[in-house]
Amino acid sequence: MNLDLVTLRELIVIASRAALEAGALIQDYSQRDFVVQRKEGCESLATQVVTEVDELSQGILLKHLVPTLEPYDLALLTEEQEDDGSRFQQDYFWCIDPLDGTLPFAQRMPGYAVSIALVSSQGQPVLGVIYDPVDGVLWHAIDGVGVFRNHEPWAPAASESPDTTLRFYCDCSFDAHPQREAMVSGMERVAQRMGMTNWEIEIGGGAVMNALSVLAHAPACYFKVPKMTAGGGSIWDFASTAAVYAAVGRPVTNFSGGRLDLNREDSTFMNHEGVMYATSDELADAVRACFSDV
Repeated sequence: MNLDLVTLRELIVIASRAALEAGALIQDYSQRDFVVQRKEGCESLATQVVTEVDELSQGILLKHLVPTLEPYDLALLTEEQEDDGSRFQQDYFWCIDPLDGTLPFAQRMPGYAVSIALVSSQGQPVLGVIYDPVDGVLWHAIDGVGVFRNHEPWAPAASESPDTTLRFYCDCSFDAHPQREAMVSGMERVAQRMGMTNWEIEIGGGAVMNALSVLAHAPACYFKVPKMTAGGGSIWDFASTAAVYAAVGRPVTNFSGGRLDLNREDSTFMNHEGVMYATSDELADAVRACFSDV
């Protein structure tokens, strides 16, 4: 079953209300003390940290979204709740990250957001809703319609002239990356390949805000190379921004250039294929060429 545009608009309204309410709670807690815990079996500090606010935000989102499951015939996947496999039974599923960028949030730094996507059973994002509580910005995207910033049509930055600065956006755990030196060397090779003398690494945000920052600061990219071990972000880290990129026609793929597998059957992790967000195909190709051996 395909959801028509009228239905997608109805769901965008519901998801936007949910994101705004959850974002208000998150920002309120950003000025208060809250409980920080560690998840077991997670690879990096960014994936280990969880707060009581993640759970509270999820509760708000579920309050709004669970009532849509039966009437719209939808399934649900959310970070702070066990994957029940319903995403394989329905034609579409909500994919939720109630607080993307928990580590910067816990460190009282910007770079966190509420993230909601609607994904088809084939792994295609059809809508995305993102709320940045720090700047009070609501993003939403609908496949085939476009992207809206605080309900106004929005298009990404277009400048990619050689005299601008090439930016590489990295998660806040980048400084502890076991291959940090090799990654930095690869970034320098990318800049050389692109003919750009000015380049810099931006470290700090979660996956969602990093991907949005790329679109606002062309030329730029955010990527993760494939690896054998579990990790590399999960489906809910990339689904909403994949919807945004698709709606504005910017490259969003797995690292090798294929379609993101946003409904992976054996895991929610994306380590097997990596991700690539870039402001142009040329830049994405340059990253792949320079990081093929990392």
